[in-house]
Parts: sequence; C-alpha cells; structure tokens
Amino acid sequence: MPKLGQKAPTLVLRAFHPKQRDAVKFSIITAVYNRQATIKQALESVGRQSYTDVEHIVVDGVSTDDTLAIVNAHDNPDLRVISEADDGIYDALNKGISAATGDIIGIMHSDDFFTHDDVLANVAKCFEQTGAQAVYGDLEYVSARDPARVVRHWRSGDYDRRKLKRGWMPPHPALFVRSDVCARHGNYDTSYQIAADYDAILRWLWKGNISVAYVPEVLVKMRVGGESNRSLERIMKKSKEDYRALRSNNVGGLLALALKNMSKIPQFLKK
Repeated sequence: MPKLGQKAPTLVLRAFHPKQRDAVKFSIITAVYNRQATIKQALESVGRQSYTDVEHIVVDGVSTDDTLAIVNAHDNPDLRVISEADDGIYDALNKGISAATGDIIGIMHSDDFFTHDDVLANVAKCFEQTGAQAVYGDLEYVSARDPARVVRHWRSGDYDRRKLKRGWMPPHPALFVRSDVCARHGNYDTSYQIAADYDAILRWLWKGNISVAYVPEVLVKMRVGGESNRSLERIMKKSKEDYRALRSNNVGGLLALALKNMSKIPQFLKK
C-alpha cells in the first residue's frame, strides 16, 4: 500500500477548478475498468448532488472499451481523471486517496449510484452536527438488469463498536471517512484481493477506535454481481480474507465470521 508522504500520481485529462468552500469538501473516488454500461450513471449520480463542494476522482485502469471516452465526455468541471495501469481495485482506490484534496473520502463504485441528490448534503450535515470521524448509512442491492428492483436491503442500524466482534460492519459504499483517518490508520491493504475494505473498516473502527455516526437512510444503491460474490470460488476466498482481517485486527475469529455471514440472510427478506 502507498506509504505516507508518497508523491501523488500525476493527474491527466482534467484540471481542478477551486471554488467557494462549504463546511467540508468531499473527495468521491471511483475505480473503474471496462464499465461502459454503468459508469455514466455513477458519474451523473455524483454530478447531480446538491452539495457543491465535491471533487470526483476517477481512476481508470486503462479500459479497453468506451469507459474512458464516456468519462471524458462527462460535463463536470470538478471531475479529475487518472488513467494508468494498476494492480487491482484497491490499488486504484489508494491512488485516488493519494490524489484527494477533500476533508471527507467517499467511494462510488462504477456500478453504484446515490439514491437521491441530497445524499452528500445529509452526510455533511451529520459530520457537522456530530463531529464524527466517519459517517455511514444504509445500502440497497439492486438488479443489474433493472436497477429499480431491490433484491437486498442492508439496514445498518446505530453504531456500537462492540457489534464489530459479532460480524457487524457498515456498508463500504455508504461509508464516508475524514481524510486524516486514512493518513493516521492507513489506506487499503493491497495484499487483500477482495476484503481490503473490510480490513480497513476494522482497522479504522476497532484498532483506531474513531468516532462514528449513522444516517438512518439508504444512501447508495449497488448492482448485484460484484467482485466478492460473482462465484462460489470468490465467496470462499472472501470468507478466508474476512477471517484474516478479523484475526489481524484482533476483533474475533470463526464465530464473528459466521455471524457476519448469517447477518446477510435477513437482508434478503426485509422490505
């Protein structure tokens, strides 16, 4: 993973245009490779936000389809683009974090989109009112073919650090952290191929014991079929990496892993 103080990668294609600051500035990071079918909706979702102080950093792994052309055609003066080879999604996200100039880091995957135009405004308000170092909300998984159809409801609930030992975690795409959290406690560990987000969350929330606040609403919609659940082999690999993350962060072991997996069942039933 990048060392603190490492020189940020060179930004290409777009220039950053500073403007009047709001209470906090968001840096929304999108790592993308060959997602021409979905990247436009992700870009538009960020661009339509009513909160104005937002930079969107897109890290493209040298896509071979029309992804980069779609990104370049997007009309957003605060869009910044890095296009170069990377070592996977977490390496790409780390590049985005290194390039970020905002107070708050958020992740917008190339298959995801915000549920409405005031998501970042509501998150910013929560940061301001609570003084928290991280804010999270709820997530809905939607059909890849029909994003209007919800197939899984992830209701996070109020934060209690002790729940981490029972396999609880906030949804990664609906989690926003202050940039100094990454600076103090590290970015994504690229030795993980699937579960670096879980490892980072445990490192920030358990080891770092940062202050956390909850926005009780669905912030992000995610298309099903992501990297961690697209095959049985990937599901097994994800479980092994989750177990490693639990152990390496001294949170728990097999019981926490079992509870983590069991907690997903009600999400398919809840309406």
